[in-house]
Amino acid sequence: MELEKAIGLGVAGNFAGHLKQAGEAADFAHLRITDENSPKGVFPFYLPGAPGHRLGQFPVSHDRIVLPEGGGNVQIEPEVALICDLVYEGKKVSAVVPRRFAAYNDCSIRRPGARKISEKKNWGISTKGLSRDWIDIDRFARGGVMDSYRIASYLYRDGRLHTYGIDSPVLGYGYFYEGLQRWLVEKLNSQQDEGPLECIGDLLALAQWPRWAVISAGATRYTEFGETNFLVPGDESIVVVYDGVRQDHRDIEAMLTGGGRAGPSDGISVLRQKVAGG
Repeated sequence: MELEKAIGLGVAGNFAGHLKQAGEAADFAHLRITDENSPKGVFPFYLPGAPGHRLGQFPVSHDRIVLPEGGGNVQIEPEVALICDLVYEGKKVSAVVPRRFAAYNDCSIRRPGARKISEKKNWGISTKGLSRDWIDIDRFARGGVMDSYRIASYLYRDGRLHTYGIDSPVLGYGYFYEGLQRWLVEKLNSQQDEGPLECIGDLLALAQWPRWAVISAGATRYTEFGETNFLVPGDESIVVVYDGVRQDHRDIEAMLTGGGRAGPSDGISVLRQKVAGG
């Protein structure tokens, strides 16, 4: 799959407490949400085949984050990304089929008063992160490979490794597996332009009904350090998705500081990005 041909979508509010920490909870206060555990909506971060659109520039990098010109508060958003097939019936999405997963950084600029979530998500090349370590999904359901995976994130600054996000199980998402698939199909077909959200159906049409999607499942909560420290040039952003049966956080930290290398065969997807000024 060519990533440049996949639409980039994110799930907002799928991990309890993250929106409040990010200062975004108020943006969704007026939306009618029938299930308090459900995510708040879907947002776009990249539209393939739409070079003139503000989201038309491919933002994903596996090794670099470029900060916005003119500055701004930018944070790591540690997530798991699902690399999916999109299936259509006519001009409606009939299925979202996750095939692989990887560590993902939904790197975001904090822009109080931004009209849409997507305005905080893509400000040019190398403004998002996706690991090259893709792990195959045997089945996207309980009992599958993803059951035991966890999401961890760190910031390497001035020779020290700081824990940036709270180490969290993938199954800590509010919606996952079949519930997330059903919810995504419904939202891709029905979500309207309202508040911080956009009509995803219109964007799928603009992208000429892409066959693939990279879907970030939602950001975990921050540690106190992560909530109060923004990226600066010279930092290194790190997100790790790992099998919690085969490793624990101490193993991951030892690997990151000791110069070790691991990959999908070890049950690990690693994303390390150097931070550069805009």
